[in-house]
Amino acid sequence: MNLELTTTLQTRLPTKNGDFVLYYYQTNQDDKEHLALVKGNVSEQENVPVRVHSECLTGDVFGSRRCDCGEQLNRAMQYVEKSGCGVVIYLRQEGRGIGLFDKLKAYNLQDHGLDTVDANLALGHLADEREYDVAAAILNDLKVHSIKLLTNNPAKISALDDLGIKVVERVPLEIASNQDNVDYLKTKVEKMAHLLSENL
Repeated sequence: MNLELTTTLQTRLPTKNGDFVLYYYQTNQDDKEHLALVKGNVSEQENVPVRVHSECLTGDVFGSRRCDCGEQLNRAMQYVEKSGCGVVIYLRQEGRGIGLFDKLKAYNLQDHGLDTVDANLALGHLADEREYDVAAAILNDLKVHSIKLLTNNPAKISALDDLGIKVVERVPLEIASNQDNVDYLKTKVEKMAHLLSENL
């Protein structure tokens, strides 16, 4: 089934990290609600700062210290606000695509010694099941010509490039580690090739 994207609503969203216009998207492939926070005029623009952020309820909402997700989201919004133009796409693919329930089961496995990758594999999943076709469709809907991608993940750059999105620059989005997530970050570097310069 070819992906069909629809947006039925836009609304002004003032936040602690700046003022945005929130776009509400749905597709013909599932019942999930994907979002885009847009700052300024991005239509027909080049080098637009973009963060493609996958949902992390524990980090984004509850401020979990097991990951760097919530802080990355806030930092990305701040970057876009400061730039005066940009997009933060919020994809509903929790737990690197495995869903909230299995993500929490993976947490328990990590507490018993597995790393974040091996925990996913032990539950019968891939290390990372995220897809970025919805993000590409949103950027095309917004008529963004090329982007500066806020990410530490080279696989995300490759995936968007394969989907026809022109990534002209990578902007690092590094968060200082803490005692609860340092092993998680090390695993992302060692097993998922994330680009982190901090001495972990």
